[in-house]
Amino acid sequence: MCGIAGLFHCGTIKPVDPIRVERMTDVLAHRGPDGSGVWTAQGVGLGHRRLSIIDVAGSPQPMHSISERLTISFNGEIYNFREVRKELEARGTTFRTEGDTEVILAAYEQWGAECVSRLHGMFAFAIYDRKRRELFLARDRFGVKPLFYTQLSDGSVAFASELKGLLAHPLMRRDADPRAVEDFMAWGYVPDHRSILKGVRKLPAGHTLTLRHDSPVPEPQQYWDISFAKRHKGKAKDLEAELLHHLQQAVTSRMVSDVPLGAFLSGGVDSSSVVAFMAEASRQPVKTCSIGFDVASADETSYARQVAELFATDHEARTVSADQFDAIDTIAGMFDEPFADASALPTWWVCQLARENVTVALSGDGADEAMAGYRRQVFHAHEERLRGLIPKAVRKNVLGPLGRAYPKADWAPRPLRAKTTLLSLAGSAEEGYARALSVVSPEARFALYSPDLAGQLGSYRAEQPLYDLMGRAPMRSGLDQAQYADLKFWLPGDILTKVDRTSMAASLEAREPLLDHRLVEFAAGLPEGLRIKGRQGKWLLKKAMGRYLPEDILYRPKQGFVTPIAEWFRGPLAGKARGISKSAMLARTGWFDNVRLAEIAEEHIGGRADHSRLLWQLVMLDRSLARLGIA
Repeated sequence: MCGIAGLFHCGTIKPVDPIRVERMTDVLAHRGPDGSGVWTAQGVGLGHRRLSIIDVAGSPQPMHSISERLTISFNGEIYNFREVRKELEARGTTFRTEGDTEVILAAYEQWGAECVSRLHGMFAFAIYDRKRRELFLARDRFGVKPLFYTQLSDGSVAFASELKGLLAHPLMRRDADPRAVEDFMAWGYVPDHRSILKGVRKLPAGHTLTLRHDSPVPEPQQYWDISFAKRHKGKAKDLEAELLHHLQQAVTSRMVSDVPLGAFLSGGVDSSSVVAFMAEASRQPVKTCSIGFDVASADETSYARQVAELFATDHEARTVSADQFDAIDTIAGMFDEPFADASALPTWWVCQLARENVTVALSGDGADEAMAGYRRQVFHAHEERLRGLIPKAVRKNVLGPLGRAYPKADWAPRPLRAKTTLLSLAGSAEEGYARALSVVSPEARFALYSPDLAGQLGSYRAEQPLYDLMGRAPMRSGLDQAQYADLKFWLPGDILTKVDRTSMAASLEAREPLLDHRLVEFAAGLPEGLRIKGRQGKWLLKKAMGRYLPEDILYRPKQGFVTPIAEWFRGPLAGKARGISKSAMLARTGWFDNVRLAEIAEEHIGGRADHSRLLWQLVMLDRSLARLGIA
C-alpha cells in the first residue's frame, strides 16, 4: 500500500518543479514509510511513497517500463497479477521485477485504457505515456483506494491519494464548498461526488481519467458498474456451493504477501467467515486481533475469542476504555475532510494493534452492502412492497402529515419509533431510503442553518444526488435498489474511507476480500429470497457458512463498533457540546444558527433528546475546518 501524488500541465507544457511533487508526497509518508521517489519530465511529475508488500526489494516507484515509454505511480494491490503476467509473457513481454507494478505497466502497454478491466484488486494509479503525451488515472471498481485531483491556477492538474497531498501545493486554494457542508450534515461524511474544498474532485470508483497536454480536463469515464438486473437460476444448494467457491477464491487471492499477514476479527459473521477461509488455506496459525471495550454492552471480544479458539488462531485482544475520546484532533487530521462516523476511533485502535504484528490485515468489510446485511435494506424491501399496496394519494395526504406530527421518540422502544417509517412510506422509494441512510433529516438540517448558508444552497439538497443514483440503478426490486445505493454511495464515502485512512495512518495495508468484484457480481444476481428471509439479511451467506461457524456467531444481532458518544456528551465532553455554539471557527463561517446549536447541546446534556450524532458531526466539522484552515 502506498501514497501517490503528481502534477500534469493541461493546455500547455511547462517544467514541473520536483520539489513541489516531493512536498506533496512527503505529507503522505504514513501511507508509505518504506521508500519514496519523484520523477519529472517536461509538463509532468509523479511522486510515490512506498509500503513494501510484494517484491519488497525489487519494485521501487515511480517505475519505468522496459521500453521507457511509460512511467507509473501506483497505490494498491493487484491480486491476479501473476495470471495477467503469464498472459503477457505468452505475448512476448519480458519482466525485470517480481511485483504487480510492472504488470500494470505491461498491461497498459498491451491493452491501453482497457487494461483496468483485466485487473482484480484495489488500486489508484497514474501512468504517463510519452508516446501519446497523456496521463492516465484509474481507480478500482469499488473505490477502496482514493484519488483526489484539482486544476490549479497555473493550468496544471494536481492529484494525490489524500487531500493533504493537494494542500501541500502552494497554489492550492482553501475555500469551503457550501454544498459539501450540506452533504456532510446529511450523511456524516463528504460523499465521493463532492469535496469540502471548491474545485477539488475525487475520481469516482470504477472510473478512469485521461489528461492531455493540448486539451482541457475532460470528465472521467466509467469502465465498470454493478448490475442487479439479472437473476441466477438454479437450485439453492447449487448457488450456495457457488457462493462458497467465490468466498474461498476471494480470501485466498488476498493472502499473497511477502510480509506478515493477519486479519481483523470482531466475532461477527463477516470477519469470522474471512478467518475461516484463511485458516483453511494456511499452514500456520492465522494472526488475528480484536478491540474490546470496558463497557459490557459495547464489548464483542468474547465472540472474537470463540472464533479464534475454533480456528486455533494466534489471537491478540486489547481492551480500551470507552472514554478514550482524546484522539478527536488526530482523527480529524487523518481524514482531512470532516468525517463523523464515530466507529473511526475503534477502527484506528484495531489497526494500531494489528500493525504491532503484521503489515497486511484482511477485513470483513463489504458483505453487508453486497449481500443485504443492513437492517435498513431489509426494511426498504418491505416498505417498497407496502408502497405498492397503498394508493399514492393516501401515502402523501395521510401518512405524510401523520409522520410530520408524530414525535421523534428516540427514547422509545424501536417498534414505537414510527416517525421515520411514516415519512418514508409517504414519499418515493428514493426519498424513503435517503431518510434511512441520512444522519440528519432535511428539516432538522435547515433548522440549524443561517439564512446566509440557506441562501447559498438555494434549492440544493444533499439527497438529490442519491435520488438520481437510485433512479438509474440497474435493478429489479426495492432490495436491489437499496444495495446499489449502499455499494455506490455509502460504501466508498463512509466505510472504505474510514478503513483506508485509519489503516494508512498506522502504515497498515487493509484488504477487503468480500469486495472481490466477482463475488459481488454473483451476489447481485441472487434471487431476493436467498438474500433475505423475513427480517434476516445475508441469508444464503449465513446458511453457507453453517458448516464453518456456530449459530450464535451466524445469527446473533449485528452490533459493529459501538462508541458511547451519547454518554460522552452528557459527561466528559459536555463542555465541548456547549462550546459548539461559541466556536470561533464555526462562528467565522456564518453557516449556523448559534442559538439553536446551544439549545441542541442543552437538550442532549439534560437528557431531553439524543443529539449525540449531530453533536459529534459538529465537533468533527469544527476540528476539520481548524486543521484545514478554511472558512
